[in-house]
Amino acid sequence: MPRPRIPRRIDTPPRFLQFKPVGVPRRLLETVTMTVDEIEAIRLADREGLDHQPAAERMGISRPTFTRLIEAARSKLAMCIIDGKELVIEGGDVDYEHSLQRCRDCGDEVREATDAPREETTAANTDPQAEEACRACGSENVDDLAELALRGRFRGHNRGRGQKVRQSGQRRGEKQ
Repeated sequence: MPRPRIPRRIDTPPRFLQFKPVGVPRRLLETVTMTVDEIEAIRLADREGLDHQPAAERMGISRPTFTRLIEAARSKLAMCIIDGKELVIEGGDVDYEHSLQRCRDCGDEVREATDAPREETTAANTDPQAEEACRACGSENVDDLAELALRGRFRGHNRGRGQKVRQSGQRRGEKQ
């Protein structure tokens, strides 16, 4: 029996959950799915310039595991850029150090330190929308980006955990 996977520590959830080439309809694009921990590996290694050992320590994983993550993430990014594929960021076994809420009406974002492990926060709040009103405009149309990234929800579409997610290279509407 394999060892249980240790949740990876992520500083903040990704602000954007999908990217696609301009001028190509989504229905014509193949999709590459990248997990939240792969995005964090890219952020730590390529944006912050950390070596693998310190980056792995920040994520709470081993250096070889970090190396595998960063190699997979870079390969997926290269496919998207060179082959013109849609990149979707979702899923992963992660714990966030900070939460990020975004108002869908005015775009205001709030980053706060999380005080409870993911299991406790998701059990208490099964609705991915935040319960608090936007501090800028007062709207209650606020999304918790951490929950959206883990549940695979983007652009108003919700693919719950029980629904099939398209595999990389599979076109929309195509049977598996």
